[in-house]
Amino acid sequence: MNLWPLQKAWYRSFQSARRIYIKTLHFPAPEILSGESSIGRLPQLLKKYQVHHVLIVTDQGISRLGLMDDLLCALKEQGIHYSVYDQVLPNPTVENIEEALQLYGQQRCEGVIGFGGGSPMDCAKLVAARAANPSQSIKHMRGELRIKNKPAPIFAVPTTAGTGSEVTIAAVVKDAATHEKYAITDLKLMPLGAVLDPALSSGLPAHITAATGMDALTHAVEAYIGRNGTEFTNEKARRAVRLIFEHLPTAYCNGSNMQARTNMLQAANDAGAAFTRAYVGYVHAIAHQLGGVYDVPHGLANAILLPYVLEYYGNAAVPKLAELAIAGGIGTAKEPNAALAAHFIEHVRHLNKNMNIPSKVKELREQDIPLIAQRAMQEGNPVYPVPKIMSIHECKNLLKKLLQ
Repeated sequence: MNLWPLQKAWYRSFQSARRIYIKTLHFPAPEILSGESSIGRLPQLLKKYQVHHVLIVTDQGISRLGLMDDLLCALKEQGIHYSVYDQVLPNPTVENIEEALQLYGQQRCEGVIGFGGGSPMDCAKLVAARAANPSQSIKHMRGELRIKNKPAPIFAVPTTAGTGSEVTIAAVVKDAATHEKYAITDLKLMPLGAVLDPALSSGLPAHITAATGMDALTHAVEAYIGRNGTEFTNEKARRAVRLIFEHLPTAYCNGSNMQARTNMLQAANDAGAAFTRAYVGYVHAIAHQLGGVYDVPHGLANAILLPYVLEYYGNAAVPKLAELAIAGGIGTAKEPNAALAAHFIEHVRHLNKNMNIPSKVKELREQDIPLIAQRAMQEGNPVYPVPKIMSIHECKNLLKKLLQ
């Protein structure tokens, strides 16, 4: 007996109930400081929340580039003490969180700043959560709404226009022992404040600009084409797509263009606000596993996967992809939906190609596909409100297309 139709029906029932529940939740919003040199105003925000000694969570690349210098000077001027943990890996691990937590306790810190891309911001969120919940391990926080006590004050400073983690209630962590990545989602993880300073991203290498920009695009697209969209999230997603299509090529080619950097930070912020409420889809479910098994950077994995997954959705995603094509300025309402959707997917491929993003995952090994597919489907089903439900067999077939 084929039980798959019954299983899919159960998934949809679960998603419908969950959609109703999500609409009852109140999503907090961080106080946003934006514009060039806005990083200098962060110490005043720390004082507002009675944070007099802060732990800055970042990575070695940020430290070497000196991107924190203006913040450190501003903290000293305002009499705020700081400690720095700069060992965050591209896919932050439980060990990163525990090491940073130990420093947080030793220095008697009162709040956390996540400074960098999604990895430092996610790590900072979970350090803050652990600081307020010393008896609750990261493993026990896994899933949704599992964090018991309100975390220590969290502040986010994105230096890439990608994850939008500064406005999300999620953090992703890697278990180094099992090579599995998983999400921890809780309203309590929303930062109290965030800084969108384009000067901090002006020196970003082109390949990181590309991957993080496509990460933001993936957030917007998956939030929009899924079944949990609202008027708020749809508006945010449409604007993010328009800004990315208009400004990502310029940010990639000319990293010092402040207008492009500003607009990309806004796009990532909009996309983050959209997906943290409307959720993502199979692009993320699979990308998380590629990051866990091979340490493929998350944005790069999303960029490679996006056109493949959109093609898999087929007719189920056509109407909304058509709307995004119009919102992104690459089509008009006079064109058929099918043509607009196809044009949108082709434009994604065009962006990838022009930014030297590969169409295959060079690290992928055929013998790992069953494990990756299994973990991806465990993450995606039944939670993600996707246009079309994917089976593990279909996931394996999609992954095979990514082999070199």
